[in-house]
Amino acid sequence: MRAVTLLGVLLVVGCRSSSAVDAGPPKKPLPKLEPLEQVKAELSPDASIDEREAIFRVVPIDLVGPPAPGQAVRLELDGESVKQGGAPFDLATVKQDDDVILVPIGDTYLVQIAPVLAALDDVGADVFLQHPDKPIAWPIDLRDEAVFQTWIDDPEPGKVRVIQRADGFELQTNLGKLPGQDPNGPTVPVRGGQLDLKTLQRGLDKVAQFFRTKDVCFVPSFGTEVAQISRALASNWKSAEVAFFPTQCLVYPRPKPKPAP
Repeated sequence: MRAVTLLGVLLVVGCRSSSAVDAGPPKKPLPKLEPLEQVKAELSPDASIDEREAIFRVVPIDLVGPPAPGQAVRLELDGESVKQGGAPFDLATVKQDDDVILVPIGDTYLVQIAPVLAALDDVGADVFLQHPDKPIAWPIDLRDEAVFQTWIDDPEPGKVRVIQRADGFELQTNLGKLPGQDPNGPTVPVRGGQLDLKTLQRGLDKVAQFFRTKDVCFVPSFGTEVAQISRALASNWKSAEVAFFPTQCLVYPRPKPKPAP
């Protein structure tokens, strides 16, 4: 009886020892992203502008970036129409690796140009988005929602994306959202009705140093003006040659195929 009891004790101890060995060293907790502070405008010497009003004034960004490629097809996007030099343009003439510059006209929205983006994506064109105010054209890597989701599911650290909404920008990573001053609001809220690109740029600089990955995805809501998307892309550029993330993707809504007649 004693032998049976001793054997039971040894088995229990052995199991405990084996479990302790199999567990391995305790895992280190994932690092946290510290909150991002807004870039505040300097107080004006004008006494009529107090500190509370200065909170809503946006510090302008240094607008730098690559010049538009010279030998490129320039497509003017006005609503759902696509033109070149004022004349209707046939997207079927675009070939793989052609340089194509998209020039948004007026209040043209992302959802309106989705068929254009899908056609250029499918043919493999090299696409650039013209800035509305300067002769700068941002190179963009087009990704529809399915390709974007595949990228998100890749376990590589980072997966930095800029969610662009009417209330501002949310800077997301696979460690969670980069918090702003209001943890329940966007990382970079709109200030005085304007995009706070300077603060967004500081956020991209911060996560670029944290993850050191090569790409960032801009994910605008489908009702975002294309000109505002182009303005947002300026936050990723430090100079005409250098960006915080060399590859910047634009996520677009691929139109559903029309049912067969």
